[in-house]
Amino acid sequence: MLSVNLGPLSLSLAHLLLISAFTIAVIVGAIAGRKQGIPIAGTLSDIFLASMVAARIGFVIQYFEHYQENLWGIIDIRDGGFHVIAGLIGALTLTAWKLWRHREIRKPLSLAVTSGLVTWGSISLLTALIETSSRGLPEDGFTLLDGTPVTLAEAAKDKPIVVNLWASWCPPCIREMPVLEQAQQDNPGVTFVFVNQGEQPETITQFMGRHKLSLQNVLTDTRASLGRTTGSQALPTTLFYDAQGQQVNAHLGELSKASLAHNLRSFSTE
Repeated sequence: MLSVNLGPLSLSLAHLLLISAFTIAVIVGAIAGRKQGIPIAGTLSDIFLASMVAARIGFVIQYFEHYQENLWGIIDIRDGGFHVIAGLIGALTLTAWKLWRHREIRKPLSLAVTSGLVTWGSISLLTALIETSSRGLPEDGFTLLDGTPVTLAEAAKDKPIVVNLWASWCPPCIREMPVLEQAQQDNPGVTFVFVNQGEQPETITQFMGRHKLSLQNVLTDTRASLGRTTGSQALPTTLFYDAQGQQVNAHLGELSKASLAHNLRSFSTE
């Protein structure tokens, strides 16, 4: 499962786990500090914000070359670019400073931060272990724009494969298409496949012509079955599979040059 629908809102599983961990930390902190009348929700919010800022800075530093042409992209967090280790360092650094400066909150804050980190880490690990055995390349059948039937394995041709789920009515899908188009040209050792969700070939062809896109491996999935198979109902979603057909990464939402480069590294670290 890659995303969870909450009414009209769709959250990635990673974001939901992060929110859940923060909520647990606030609850534990409130209970631990209640006897002494010490509120720490504000302190926890500061730590959470510091971790997000540190995670973003760490990511931007690592992939700064991809932001040089668009410096505004540095603050556009819609690409999901965060460095986990940098975020943890930021959170722990501010926590240590708060504990050193404010003796009265040491116990409730320590309990709250520890419970949040344990919740996030344990659930993330458990989810990864459960999904490991079920993240092979989907066997669903699709068709090329000319009606030729094809599977993802046939399209991959024994190479790593990037599978993009998209639709022409989806603004983030439209914004990320030039990034994916360029990546398809720059990475001949990787197969890029664009699986349209729920639209007819005529609509897809008109869309590509209107936006002057030159894409290879554009597939139709008129029943939008791939989203259900992979556990993501949100668009765009991009899945990364190695040459053996095992999923090594996934990205929910719009890709920037930096976030795409980050995910493509999954292939070079095998």
